[in-house]
Amino acid sequence: MSKPLEFPHSQLPDAGTTLEVAPGVHWIRMPLPFELDHINLWLLEDDGGWTIIDSGIGNAATRAHWEQGFEARLQGKPVRRVIVTHYHPDHAGNAAWLCQRFGAEMWMTRAEYLTVHAVRNGFANYTPRATVELFRAHGLDEASCTALLTRGDLYRSLVPEFPLAHRRILEGGRIAIGGRDWRVMVGYGHAPEHASLYCEALGVLISGDMLLPKISTNVAVRPIDPGANPLQLFLDSVARYRALPASVLVLPSHGVPFRGAHTRVAALEAHHEERLAELEQACARTPQTAAAALEVLFRRKLGKSQVFFAMGEAIAHLNCLYYAKRARRDIGQDGVARFSA
Repeated sequence: MSKPLEFPHSQLPDAGTTLEVAPGVHWIRMPLPFELDHINLWLLEDDGGWTIIDSGIGNAATRAHWEQGFEARLQGKPVRRVIVTHYHPDHAGNAAWLCQRFGAEMWMTRAEYLTVHAVRNGFANYTPRATVELFRAHGLDEASCTALLTRGDLYRSLVPEFPLAHRRILEGGRIAIGGRDWRVMVGYGHAPEHASLYCEALGVLISGDMLLPKISTNVAVRPIDPGANPLQLFLDSVARYRALPASVLVLPSHGVPFRGAHTRVAALEAHHEERLAELEQACARTPQTAAAALEVLFRRKLGKSQVFFAMGEAIAHLNCLYYAKRARRDIGQDGVARFSA
């Protein structure tokens, strides 16, 4: 029987304040104006200065919280670098502002860095219209497609600017921070080349969005790669955390720090297999579009913003069944993909 997760730091830091969760590692919690209402950011002591991990969304409220945290914690020491785990706006939104404010370098994997610029500028199918066309090809009704188009380009409003240069980080690379090595672990499925950071000396993993204590991170097919299998990529990636000590302290981007990485990986695997099995049974009853599969996977009425994430996730699960030869994919005369036993 798996051991339950342990939460050694269940006290939450107030916005704009910090809480030390390991020697030299400080937790900052910023509010988000979404259903997922917060993000955890990390401030690491770094040889007379600081390294910041992730940045929050690029708005005035988040920057005000940062300023409050700087006054309380930095003690006049410089920020040496900003490390961004991946391109999503709650992680990348303030990177340019932080780098400009402190003259700091930004460190990031190459795929995530280029994706920020692609999304901000609408390159390579990173557009609302391309997303709607993908969802339409998987059965989403016209009213929902129109509603998604009215959302506009939210990303650029949350990432108002972004650095034009970066320091590239790679899988297996070592980053010296405060006299300790942090090893880069690249994961896939949630984002193109998501970077987590593991410090053996501290027994700490900054997991970003790859390993969360309560929810499964969004794993979605996007129009840049409509035939992708991101769910299998994600499951293969999180399985690698079993190579870390069972006692590792996981610092996630959402939720609270926890121990029990192996238990959490097993729970994620079981969760997704349960969803895949339910979807496989639905495909055996009647051919399923991704839009029809929303009821199978989510079992509740979804809001407009939730449909954006849910459709990508439904396509990901159906593609996973297809590549595992657990379902067949056919394109109808209407151009819509349907999956059957």
